[in-house]
Amino acid sequence: MDIYTIIFLALAVFIFLRLRSVLGQRTGSERQPYDRAPDRASRDVLQGRGDAGRNDNVVPIPGTIIDQAPLAPADPVPAGERWKGTAEPGSDLARGLDAVAKEDSSFDPKHFLSGAKGAYEMIVMAFAQGDRRTLKDLLSAEVFESFDGAIRDREQRGERIDRKFVGIEKAEIVSADARGRVASLTVRFISQMISVTRDKAGAVVDGNAEAITDVTDVWTFSRDMGSRDPNWKLVGTEGGQ
Repeated sequence: MDIYTIIFLALAVFIFLRLRSVLGQRTGSERQPYDRAPDRASRDVLQGRGDAGRNDNVVPIPGTIIDQAPLAPADPVPAGERWKGTAEPGSDLARGLDAVAKEDSSFDPKHFLSGAKGAYEMIVMAFAQGDRRTLKDLLSAEVFESFDGAIRDREQRGERIDRKFVGIEKAEIVSADARGRVASLTVRFISQMISVTRDKAGAVVDGNAEAITDVTDVWTFSRDMGSRDPNWKLVGTEGGQ
């Protein structure tokens, strides 16, 4: 072995010893190894099992607290106050609303009235405009046939209705009933409109284009409470006093 080989071997031994003195030593600031597999509690939550005191169907969202005490159930509404503002306790209307709520526990008369008022405006305006497509979605087959016949007669005479809906002054449920799964609710509407019927030449044949008219209608809406369709349809109309 020549002198150069000896120098290179000595240098290699020196480097090896220096690396050994550094590699593998802990400095005290290393992080713990990350376990990619979730622990049992995490797996239970993600798979919908959870602890007995937790909601088994809820996957916790980051930042939420899942160990809160469960909310206490709401106190039941006393029978005498259940339909407060809609029906007098013990009245036929209250008993009818009870029958409807028996078929659908989520039934809320105030929510229903809100929807009924929207449907009322849509229907009276669609009838005036001859909008059969809108009417077909909101009316039962029998009522649609009646409305369609009236529109057809008007078209044959060459007449048109110019109508402006001013607003609904009052809407109230006057009767309720449930037969089997089919519920029916009758609503009295008091509305204000400006309505005039014109002939082919544009002359007024009915109504007054300058006057607001009070209109009272009594409409009955129905729905199969067992159906997935949440919409009520108009099944009967009549004028009111």
